[in-house]
Amino acid sequence: MTTKRVSMQKIKDILRLKYDAKLPLRQIALSLSLSLGAVSKYLKRAEVAGLGWPLPEDMSDHQLLALLQPGRKAALPCALAEPDFVAMQRELKHKGMTRQLLWEEYAQAHPEAHYSYSRFTVLFRSWRSKQQLSMRQHHRVGEKLFVDYCGPTIAVVNPDSGELREAQVFVAVLGASSYTYAEATWSQSLPDWIGSHVRAFSFYGGVPEVVVPDNLKSAVSKACRYEPDLNPTYSQLAVHYGVAVIPARPYKPKDTKSRRS
Repeated sequence: MTTKRVSMQKIKDILRLKYDAKLPLRQIALSLSLSLGAVSKYLKRAEVAGLGWPLPEDMSDHQLLALLQPGRKAALPCALAEPDFVAMQRELKHKGMTRQLLWEEYAQAHPEAHYSYSRFTVLFRSWRSKQQLSMRQHHRVGEKLFVDYCGPTIAVVNPDSGELREAQVFVAVLGASSYTYAEATWSQSLPDWIGSHVRAFSFYGGVPEVVVPDNLKSAVSKACRYEPDLNPTYSQLAVHYGVAVIPARPYKPKDTKSRRS
């Protein structure tokens, strides 16, 4: 007749409850859902090995297992394949690529030795944070509204004709709270761009001090690294609502923190 193996954690709990909590054997058995015989067996083996609680700091689980479950070998952890984050970062620049898709490709390439998606994202973020140092931005409430179009478009189907048409997605985000407004428009043309701002201000119930757009043509008629020229209609919008518009520098969207309104 074979005896059911007890997990390493429960073996440690037996020792802790006996020598630290001073519980009787029956209460230990009830607490850990073990038989009285199993608890007694491990305590006797611990006594022969000279073990109590707490365990020696330098004692590994393998050593404890050899003393209290002789003949059983601890399973060695399987070495997991390390993702190629450098290549993955390049892939993320392609339209439509996401971390989820990258992880799925990685998991398919290493079916027996891959990280879970949650662990993969933690490792990826940790790796990326070490590649580029960025100054943390501190936003005052109501100070800045960041506006742009997101990369992917969305497909809209005409229910009558079945015609498929791609729509752009306008996104506005308040800097302090990350409170987000998004809507779909047929294009990134000036009328859609201005209309999206008007509807975003209506959604928020007010206007910020500063609007920070990217350097798309509807916002900036002349993209300059230090003094971009605003589209005249966009300038009139700013005057009408009493806001300042400070475009991000080309290829430098993070440095809007260094500008002053």
